[in-house]
Amino acid sequence: MLELEARPLTPEAFAPFGEVIDTRIADYFHINAGRTRRYHDLARVETLGEKARALISIFVSQPVEVPLTLDFLERHPQGSQAFVPMHEERFLVVVAPPGERIDPESVRAFVTDGRQGVNYRAGTWHAIQSVLEREGEFLVVDRGGEGNNCDEYPIDIRVTLPGHEAVASSDTEFEERQ
Repeated sequence: MLELEARPLTPEAFAPFGEVIDTRIADYFHINAGRTRRYHDLARVETLGEKARALISIFVSQPVEVPLTLDFLERHPQGSQAFVPMHEERFLVVVAPPGERIDPESVRAFVTDGRQGVNYRAGTWHAIQSVLEREGEFLVVDRGGEGNNCDEYPIDIRVTLPGHEAVASSDTEFEERQ
């Protein structure tokens, strides 16, 4: 099983997989008679293939337990997929570069600070939505249209957070110890 400790999400560390969406590190200009700051073009929306179009959705996700155990990663080969938390929800991000196979050495895990979103580039392998402390609502921008746009790759991964240690109990389930 691949063991990963999620590190803080930074634009530099996440660059091989997509963009970090965060107004605190972005430029803006004023619109609406100066009353609105527009943080413009924060991520590249990719919609590949015939009759493709951009979709805007809201996902409501239930929290996961840490350590997080995964048995697959998924990718969307025909489009990017952006997740922006609507209420400062922290979430885990597990990614691997695009390709037909996943090299375990290339898999990375990050933890957001609740105000950061991510945009996975087309073909980037990633974990399912993994919100932490509480139910989370996310604005999602991704591709709609014809053709298969979701592949899964089997891989055993366990993700921990710094400062949290998992201890095996007698029935082999994991408990979190801080």
